[in-house]
Amino acid sequence: MLEIQGVSKIYQKTVKDSTSKVEALSNVNLSIRENEFLSIIGPSGCGKTTLLKMIDGLIPYDSGTISIDGKPVRGPGPDRAVVFQTFALLPWRTVQANVEFSLEFRHIAPKERSEIAHDFLKRVGLADFANHYPHELSGGMQQRAGLARALAVSPKILLMDEPFGAVDAQTRQLLQEDLLELWQRERKTVVFITHSMDEAVYLSDRVVVMTPRPGKIAEILEVPLPRPRIADDVRRDAKFVDLTNYIWDSLKKNMENGHRGPRSAQVQGSEFEVPNSKVGSSVKA
Repeated sequence: MLEIQGVSKIYQKTVKDSTSKVEALSNVNLSIRENEFLSIIGPSGCGKTTLLKMIDGLIPYDSGTISIDGKPVRGPGPDRAVVFQTFALLPWRTVQANVEFSLEFRHIAPKERSEIAHDFLKRVGLADFANHYPHELSGGMQQRAGLARALAVSPKILLMDEPFGAVDAQTRQLLQEDLLELWQRERKTVVFITHSMDEAVYLSDRVVVMTPRPGKIAEILEVPLPRPRIADDVRRDAKFVDLTNYIWDSLKKNMENGHRGPRSAQVQGSEFEVPNSKVGSSVKA
């Protein structure tokens, strides 16, 4: 569905009269399946957000191609929506009006806009707060409103850039559970940026591990956990523990020494190997 082939990005930085180049991403190749929940994890500055913005069409890529259903991405489109870490709600609009905002650009009649917005606020548990303003909501509730706004436009692909990074740990876990429940119902393709190994494994079908800048894909790991997932049960599962530990080991080795291997780990007694000879290898139980 979403194909990323040989994508690189170089930023030019000018200080006084001197211009230097910073390579953010280098030769990224990734195929994302329809209805898949895919997380991308990597050290700060490795190009995760840059990659997300290029998928959304907000910034151009310098080489390679990004395509959705065979059509190249050349700018933002109605088939994609973004949820950011910052809540990005308009403070002078009510929650209902914030959700309707994205629908106004689709030339949808006011009555239909209102019905759609109310429906999605109900899905995220905010129907009773439709007439409140963002400052009257908690951080978690504001992020739910942002999620409702993104889903209201019925995108094929939901792009999420560390959406739960600004809330406390307890709220974060509740939002993760809410997101999974919504994803089970809506079955959107989700590309989710995170720094949390726990979050990546709990939510995802696959986890992409990136190297330090210039960002490349070090490994692509299948998450061998059945769905639906109950948070407390999943986090006690040996496969969950082993895979989060493995991702940490992979990140640490990449940051310290560069990508090297092959390495192996244990998942419920079955050895699995991730050869470093080709990027995009998978871990399967």
